[in-house]
Amino acid sequence: MNKNLKIGFIGCGKMAGAIISGIINSGFINKNNIKGSELNPEIAEASSKRLGIDVITDNRALVINSDVIFLAVKPGYVPEILEEIKSEITGEKLIVSIAAGVSTKKIEGIIGHNRVIRVMPNTPALVLEGMSGVCKGSWATDSDLTFVVELLSNIGKCISVNESQIDIVTAISGSGPAFFYKVIEEIARAGEKLGLEYEKSLILATQTALGSAKMLFNRGETSVQTLIDNVSTKGGCTYVGTSVMNEENSAKLFYDVIKQTAQKAHELGQ
Repeated sequence: MNKNLKIGFIGCGKMAGAIISGIINSGFINKNNIKGSELNPEIAEASSKRLGIDVITDNRALVINSDVIFLAVKPGYVPEILEEIKSEITGEKLIVSIAAGVSTKKIEGIIGHNRVIRVMPNTPALVLEGMSGVCKGSWATDSDLTFVVELLSNIGKCISVNESQIDIVTAISGSGPAFFYKVIEEIARAGEKLGLEYEKSLILATQTALGSAKMLFNRGETSVQTLIDNVSTKGGCTYVGTSVMNEENSAKLFYDVIKQTAQKAHELGQ
């Protein structure tokens, strides 16, 4: 990978900022080769100070001087920006879109036969624990995909999927933080109702979720069910709790949550 590649970000909001910070902190790309653009001069100046990079107010100039261009704007602005910059996009440039619900086909329909990678990131990227799913468009190469996966691995973890699966990624990891926040909050509130101070209950639930996630990532060839069984001795406290979850059909609940979220993501992408 060429660390002298020039990367430009059209839009320097929170998600773009997380990616930029991850790249800089890891040394993945030379800091001086990362630039951004914001059309509002005041926002551009504030973004430059916050991120420690040059942020200009000219999208076309950014594209001309970049090898990889991140579209980090709200989905509704993507067509307008692509129309603005398409004359500057050549076959040597890679477009990476993090705009939710915007397909590679839609992007290619505006910029033609050029290389596009689509990314579904999530907000824990802000604490470098992000989870991203990526897919490539019709003219992107395997090398393009590998490059983006390696780059996004600096802000957490990243997997490649087919674009037909990206709505599932959106449901699990894009929307997933809100679902986990809700589960943690409800466990904490249950502790509060039973007599424990809320903040203490929240710490217990949050740290337990964090530790459990780390156990899952470090499980090796151990199955998830084995981890559950290791905690859940038949007739014991945990066994009673998991039995309640089974009786209440928590599997169906979470299936319905992910299914309906994925369906909505699909609708928004049409």
